[in-house]
Formats: sequence, C-alpha cells, structure tokens
Amino acid sequence: MANESGNGVFSDLFTAVGDLAQQATDMAGSAVKTATDTVQPVSNAAIELCTTTINSATQLVEGVTKAITSAIAPKQ
Repeated sequence: MANESGNGVFSDLFTAVGDLAQQATDMAGSAVKTATDTVQPVSNAAIELCTTTINSATQLVEGVTKAITSAIAPKQ
C-alpha cells in the first residue's frame, strides 16, 4: 500500500512538472508569434520609407543633371 501511494505522488509530481513545461513552451511560442506580428508591419513601413526616399533622391539627381546639362549645352 505504501508503495502505491508513493507512485501516485511521483506520478502527480511528474504530471505537474510536465504541465508547467508545456505551458512555458506554449507561452514562449505565443510570445514569438506576437513579436513577429508586431515587427512585421514596422519593417514593412521602414522598407516602404527607404524605397520612397531612394526614388525621390534618384528623381532629384535626374532633375539636377538635366538642369546642368541644359545650362551647359550650347544655344542654337
């Protein structure tokens, strides 16, 4: 009889530890998913901002180049 109750205590202990480990794993997975869901829109906005800035800078350089070229070109 004593042996049976001892097994029950260990069984309950292992079950409790297993449940805690599973909950910790679930929480870690949830935290990673939340972080990913939060970072993705920010990174998309940053990429869009960089792309827009580069396009604007390219257009500015093209405009300046055309202005300089037309100012230097001989008049006919």
